Amino acid sequence: MDFLNALVLLTNFIFVPALNYGSQLALGAIGVTLIYGVLRFANFAYGDLMAFGTMVVILITWKLQSIGIHLGPLPTALIALPFGIIAAILISLILDKVVFEYYRIKKSPPVTLIVVSLGVMFVLNGIIRIIIGTADRKFFDGQKFLMKAKQFKEITGLNEGLAIKSTQLLTIVVTIICALLLFWFLDKTKTGKSMRAYSNNEDLALLSGIDPNRVVMITWIIAATLATIAGTLYGLDKSFKPFTYFNNLLPIFAATIVGGIGNPIGAFFGGFVVAFAEISLTYAYKKFFIYILPESMEPTGLVQLLSIDYKFAVSFSILIIVLIFRPNGIFKGKVI
Repeated sequence: MDFLNALVLLTNFIFVPALNYGSQLALGAIGVTLIYGVLRFANFAYGDLMAFGTMVVILITWKLQSIGIHLGPLPTALIALPFGIIAAILISLILDKVVFEYYRIKKSPPVTLIVVSLGVMFVLNGIIRIIIGTADRKFFDGQKFLMKAKQFKEITGLNEGLAIKSTQLLTIVVTIICALLLFWFLDKTKTGKSMRAYSNNEDLALLSGIDPNRVVMITWIIAATLATIAGTLYGLDKSFKPFTYFNNLLPIFAATIVGGIGNPIGAFFGGFVVAFAEISLTYAYKKFFIYILPESMEPTGLVQLLSIDYKFAVSFSILIIVLIFRPNGIFKGKVI
């Protein structure tokens, strides 16, 4: 019985949250790696692109809720999501036309585009703060829990409960669907193959008749769509605050590097590697060891490797370790 309690404890506080958080990071990391693989620069404005799309979803959600439109047990944000995606796509294409295209035509070095993306990041963040403010914004409605800890205890008779939020299941299902659709698109469709060809060898792709402007446009559309979906899922699960999305840029980039920058499949799995590392290294294992160890060996301290305050330090450490020992990532990079 104690072993089952220990297992439920880890599932409730590590496995389920890490699977949920990893799904959000995975979608963001795929977007970052697509931009790097096709457009050949690390887009530091991606976190604020996530925030921009999510902001539009929130504003539309509030409007729908105010006129009595709901989705019952599901979040109303699902109705507003297409509007957020369209807004994120439009702002991405406008920024590319106004800003990034100039440097792409000049064939500026990647470091120049990184600096440019930093400028875009600050502009986007300022726009978002002006429109929606800086406070936490909640836009979740519908059924919050599919399973409450108390219900689980009553059903199983265990001391430990397992709580499953509807947003957690929604996040995991949506992430799997998006990832499968994207991998199918890149591998099976003519447009996807054109993107892969352009990424692997730009000159040869141009000689083959591939339209670079179309490839760039499709890349921004996919990246903006993933950014909005990831941002909305994160906001539903926690809350929306513009600066939070800027902070999430570090674990997203860590996931991209871990999986192999330029590799969408690697970015997908990299998101879960980073999420499980962050949560497992900052969890206090005292209660877990009380369940599995004899009473004489029970710990008195928290048995916590790192404080939750150092959560992002885990991402940074993973990033540095991978860059030193395996710079191409687990799945190697640049293979869109």
